[in-house]
Amino acid sequence: MAARIERPSEYPHVALVTINRPEKANSLDLPTLRELAGAWYEIAEDDEIRAAVLTGTGDRVFCAGMDFESTLERSRRLARGEKIDSADFDGLRAAATALLAGFDLNTPLICAINGHARAGGFDLMLASEIRYAVPHATFALEEVALGLYPTGNATVLLPRQIPWVHAHELLLTAKPINAEKALEIGLINQIVPANKLLEHSLGTAARIAANAPLAVRETRRGVREILHMPLAEAYARQEALGAPLRKSADAEEGARAFTERRKPAFKGY
Repeated sequence: MAARIERPSEYPHVALVTINRPEKANSLDLPTLRELAGAWYEIAEDDEIRAAVLTGTGDRVFCAGMDFESTLERSRRLARGEKIDSADFDGLRAAATALLAGFDLNTPLICAINGHARAGGFDLMLASEIRYAVPHATFALEEVALGLYPTGNATVLLPRQIPWVHAHELLLTAKPINAEKALEIGLINQIVPANKLLEHSLGTAARIAANAPLAVRETRRGVREILHMPLAEAYARQEALGAPLRKSADAEEGARAFTERRKPAFKGY
């Protein structure tokens, strides 16, 4: 499969999604878009998955974005109102979900950036909560150099995640930055040696998955909802989200485990 989902046995409640087209720089052709969207639907709908990791195959490229040989002409034909193959139509229709553009995964996502993240690969990274990258990774949004508008996540999420000036430099120059610069401007969390990247990313996912799942889910939801609210509304919404959790079975279990000095056994309710 060009985009596969796995459940590593040594990491309970964690899903690993891999873009698997190393011969094409892990670019997103129409079948890959369909498979990637399917993986996200599976994760979003499975309460047993409490955290997910996204990576690419190989040691050179995380994801180079759209495979224009596969997608560009078909998308132009569709825009002209021409008929295209049903499988191709399904692939184009899946693009937004595949890029997590406006699709809420409902699950914390960690990106293990094993190489260059360009265009749609950059968009996928922006949809994640935590990001680790190898030292040789580079990051670029190249749409304006191709006469295109970056319609994934870049203009929506990037200025909300890093300072205004750095966001515009990436968006308007199409110039790549290296991993050190990405770390400096807050685009990634940490630079990790290539041979430790996946282990480190899965370890973080496991730590998230070991926490109370209802609390993790609602905390993630709260950050997204509260971010741009006025302060009074934000505090009110925070209380509305937090109050039910204080009455949950997991909160009781967490308190008991703390006093008994043992690891809690959370159930998700």
